[in-house]
Amino acid sequence: MGEIVVTAPYDGAEIGTVPTTDQAGIEAALDAAYGIYRNRASWIPKARRITILRRTAELIRERRQALAVAAAREGGKPLRDSLVEIDRAADGVDTCIEQLRNEAGSVIPMRVNPASSGRIAFTQYEPIGVVVAVSAFNHPFNLIVHQVAPAIATGCPVIVKPAATTPLSCRAFLDILYEAGLPESYARMVMPETHEQATAMVADPRVGFFSFIGSSRVGWMLRSKLAPGARCALEHGGVAPVIVASDADLDSALPRLAKGGFYHAGQVCVSVQRIFCERSIAQSVAEGLVQQARIMTVGDPTESDTDIGPLITHAECDRIDSWVEEARASGASILSGGGKLSSSCYKPTIIYDPEPGATVSTQEVFGPVICVYPVDNLDEGIERANSLPVSFQASVFTRDLDTAMRCYRHLDGTAVMVNDHTAFRVDWMPFAGARTSGHGVGGIPYTMHEMQTEKMMVWRSDVLN
Repeated sequence: MGEIVVTAPYDGAEIGTVPTTDQAGIEAALDAAYGIYRNRASWIPKARRITILRRTAELIRERRQALAVAAAREGGKPLRDSLVEIDRAADGVDTCIEQLRNEAGSVIPMRVNPASSGRIAFTQYEPIGVVVAVSAFNHPFNLIVHQVAPAIATGCPVIVKPAATTPLSCRAFLDILYEAGLPESYARMVMPETHEQATAMVADPRVGFFSFIGSSRVGWMLRSKLAPGARCALEHGGVAPVIVASDADLDSALPRLAKGGFYHAGQVCVSVQRIFCERSIAQSVAEGLVQQARIMTVGDPTESDTDIGPLITHAECDRIDSWVEEARASGASILSGGGKLSSSCYKPTIIYDPEPGATVSTQEVFGPVICVYPVDNLDEGIERANSLPVSFQASVFTRDLDTAMRCYRHLDGTAVMVNDHTAFRVDWMPFAGARTSGHGVGGIPYTMHEMQTEKMMVWRSDVLN
């Protein structure tokens, strides 16, 4: 058995190791999880699950600072944002508890015609089965909470594979669960030695639900391998579009757009990337974003005054630089940024009017790059916003109700924000990509629903006639 050396993306310092999981280890995890699911006597009662989750949330809050510093160092998200991530994680566990305490089945109408006479019927929820979760690096603690805590809440044994770049936060959360009273066999972390082993684990017929956060290419490939009957939720990326109308309050809009584009160095699946502005204000919007970029501090993510941290790998920094240079070569104006500060950090970049076919216009940059496009009218902006095969969160800035409603109606997206950036999220709202951006619905209550089956009882009795 080998090991993965985890290094800080900012300076490359070694910060920990985790063992890889060989085929025998993967089989043992699957066999144990499936054995728990098939043995109903071993299911953890709901009251006990609530107790475990409540203690888990308490421990997260008690260790807030240490967990945030570790996540910032491991994943590169600045400390101030990592602190928010840890707070969200604790609140997410609380949301699981609230859902358990308030969610129930339903009563099905009976005795309404001759066929249903003498009967009552109701439903309750049961765990769907073994959950396999494959996670991403960009929110190394909270994403694991989103995938693992709902599984524990619903009673599903879970096997989680975190990103190879950020496994330490996953291990920290599982250790907290164990300390809170969860049997280790109910939640295990695996780090398969090969992609083939990971694919086979996902495709195993013992898997009841597959949760994936990552690239569209990998997500759709893994979905195609699922065993018959397995459900899944896939969360991919967006190339998020924003419409800025000529009546928008730019003093309010510009800081939000900059935050939405540069938060976590743009490594967010709904990060602001494409801003379509009515031509009369497009230059002002671009110049205003330049001013926002200039006041942001890029550097060590563990420092409290850092606004933008590193890219997750040096290769990602190189890729982003090549995309920006391609846009420059095709005639776009690079108004700010447009270069590497180091092998791991990229300057916050504003590009004005790149070609519609440029890579920065058609692919998810996943870096600190915002593109501003002048358009002649609202219809052109909406058409260009909808021109890609992705569909996730979008937004519009306007003071006009009809403009907001028009964008809500016509923009492709599963959520449209009004006077806010595309990356807004709270963890109890539905969060889902459509088209190539994903499948199924995230958000903790929705994930819990997906991880359960609704089981009905129909009771016939002569006294009910």
